[in-house]
Amino acid sequence: MTARISIIIPALNESAGIGAMLQSLQIQRREGHEVIVVDGGSRDETARLAAPLSDRVIESVPGRARQMNAGARQAANDVLLFLHADTRLPATASGDINAMLAAGHAWGRFDVRIVPEDGVLRIVASMMNLRSRLTGIATGDQAIFVQRELFTKVGGYPDTPLMEDLLLSDRLKQYGPPGCIRARVTTSARRWQQHGRVKTILKMWCLRLAFRLGVSPARLARFYG
Repeated sequence: MTARISIIIPALNESAGIGAMLQSLQIQRREGHEVIVVDGGSRDETARLAAPLSDRVIESVPGRARQMNAGARQAANDVLLFLHADTRLPATASGDINAMLAAGHAWGRFDVRIVPEDGVLRIVASMMNLRSRLTGIATGDQAIFVQRELFTKVGGYPDTPLMEDLLLSDRLKQYGPPGCIRARVTTSARRWQQHGRVKTILKMWCLRLAFRLGVSPARLARFYG
């Protein structure tokens, strides 16, 4: 039996791209899956633009973890897929997720490609995908999916301003490794374009290292930008 999926999108001031992003999910809506946009108090037209292209738009206090948990609480389906507002799914996403569930994986993620792509960002994406396979850690850019029952059992996303995806992965790994889907989601290169490729890579490495060494996410968030 094909599982129905609730696609949960945390958004904040995403009016420039939310329409096109949601338009790309209409194939999943036609397949019977639901799309929930969780607005964290946008000061632009995000909520208005999202309304006709999603099954529901809900309001939440800001913070990606809090927004995703709010969406999960209102989701109608047994499988949750958390998708960033600047990331797009492959057309085969629902079938890929169901195949992983049928193979016994209660959670997982996709490989990622960063667009517009260049040599440096191609390497960055390849390293993200390889690291995820080796460590069992998924990032939000990789579109994490999880059975609702397991998500509830681990307490959902921790209420933290940063590293919520790593902390969730640590919790989920206790119940089994992630299913790693080779089909790629595409995520925007805007972070690397705005702050510089090398600077962004080094910042992310330093933040992750500091986190694993015990620095609190709240303190790290001040340096994230």
